[in-house]
Amino acid sequence: MSRKVIIDTDPGIDDAMAILFAFETEQLDVLGLTTTFGNVSVDLATHNALILAELAGADVPVAKGVSAPLEITPRPHADFVHGRDGFGNINWPAPKGKALDVSAAQFIIDTVKAHPGEVTLIALGPLGNLATALEMAPEIANLVDEVILMGGTAIEYGNVSPVAEANIINDPHAADKVFTANWQVTMIGLDVTHQVLLEIDLLERIKASRPKYGDFLCQAAKYYIKFYKDRLDVDGCFFHDASTIAYAMEPDIFGIELGAIRVACEGLAIGQTIFAPEGMTFSEPHWDCVPITQVCMEVDSKRMLNLFEETLS
Repeated sequence: MSRKVIIDTDPGIDDAMAILFAFETEQLDVLGLTTTFGNVSVDLATHNALILAELAGADVPVAKGVSAPLEITPRPHADFVHGRDGFGNINWPAPKGKALDVSAAQFIIDTVKAHPGEVTLIALGPLGNLATALEMAPEIANLVDEVILMGGTAIEYGNVSPVAEANIINDPHAADKVFTANWQVTMIGLDVTHQVLLEIDLLERIKASRPKYGDFLCQAAKYYIKFYKDRLDVDGCFFHDASTIAYAMEPDIFGIELGAIRVACEGLAIGQTIFAPEGMTFSEPHWDCVPITQVCMEVDSKRMLNLFEETLS
């Protein structure tokens, strides 16, 4: 039976890879896309989510979500990573569809309540929609099957500051609410995504077998890959958001450690996901009674990239 998922997203080139991956596998039943600010504005994220649904031929609802962090001043959008259009400045044709009138948070609440215990939330961006849904209806924490999020880092360096990953630092207060809520969270952060490098040759092979997807992905990825080449001198891009889809399909690709996560919400370490391993005690009380998060620390890179290529080809 397919696993029911809602994908919360800020597309974003790596989001596009993840969403097309999810639409293409029979292992997942995508019930809808909810959008947030992050890589781009929430309006552009909604526009891009509609593009991706139409590109995939998927008749799924798209619900627009939060436009700014819960408490902090918004950070600039990462157009130097994803381009002004979020897709590497490829000027893809506008979508024909429109978003729902209902908010992303309300869509999450309604869908989870309609399928109690069955819906997994896959979060690819800042976590404001999930935090807002929790504030509006705290009871959904007991009704969600799992939250799988791309964000954070336990021991790896950050990509915005030495300790902070982009999705978390963009809305740290929302992230702390999500990590401390009474639901199962699985964190797929830079500890594993920095272990997986997607090269353009793989996307070219997808393009050869599936021109519709492959042409879009190859065009968009060139901008993304150039960013990584200029910044880190690597020949490819890290496999961030699509790792969540691989986990939802085949979680044994990953090795996990258990512990409580709190998020630093101010100061020099703002956005840091601070990991307290299960079984250890500390004199500081901030991790006491915090639910245990599954933190992905190991990954079979070859197996995951093969799964991505086989699914999209």
